[in-house]
Amino acid sequence: MQYKVAEEGSPLITGLARMIEEDRCTLRWIWPAGIEAVYISQRLMDDEDVPEEDELGSLRLYTKSEYKANNGYVCRLDRARMYRFTVYILMEREEGAVLLQQRNGDNRIEVSANRAKIYYSLSEKSGLFRKHKSIQIEVRTEVALGSDVLCYVKKQGGLPANREDGLMYPFVAPFSGGRNVLPPIEVDKQDHIRLFLADIRRHGHLYELIATT
Repeated sequence: MQYKVAEEGSPLITGLARMIEEDRCTLRWIWPAGIEAVYISQRLMDDEDVPEEDELGSLRLYTKSEYKANNGYVCRLDRARMYRFTVYILMEREEGAVLLQQRNGDNRIEVSANRAKIYYSLSEKSGLFRKHKSIQIEVRTEVALGSDVLCYVKKQGGLPANREDGLMYPFVAPFSGGRNVLPPIEVDKQDHIRLFLADIRRHGHLYELIATT
């Protein structure tokens, strides 16, 4: 089996759409006339780029009868991960079975499960005659996090409004799923700290950051 670019007049996948319920994903599309089976590729977006020709081992055959029985293609997704699905038309040619690559990209869709929740709280301790105070950060997360997902911002005189509203500091260690209590941070008494997603473009669709008391 090999790939072949779809030519003018070739049957094409159209109307590819997704429906997400918790971690359950359903894909639906319009089957062109005469096509009884497709191959579906499911790849994590944070994987290194792999040419389509090297994806054959990860493809799943899916028939039109299976599609009708399940009212689509149904699978489970890990939370806070982005996936790319590609649906390939399966054609039988003289040279054997081929998968059609669509230049228009209508057979490809990117999907993520519901955002994973990250809860955090801050507690302060200071002495009456001390110039500094200690702030302890506690993070409770539904999934493990890399050290680059969160940052904290320090501002004098009030809480930071965003990542640019003060001095931003990265975390140097990853967070495990569940409860994480960090070592106290020493700051001036007038300083305030708030946590943010370090890169909203990369992580905003994957995580929801929630402050608790």
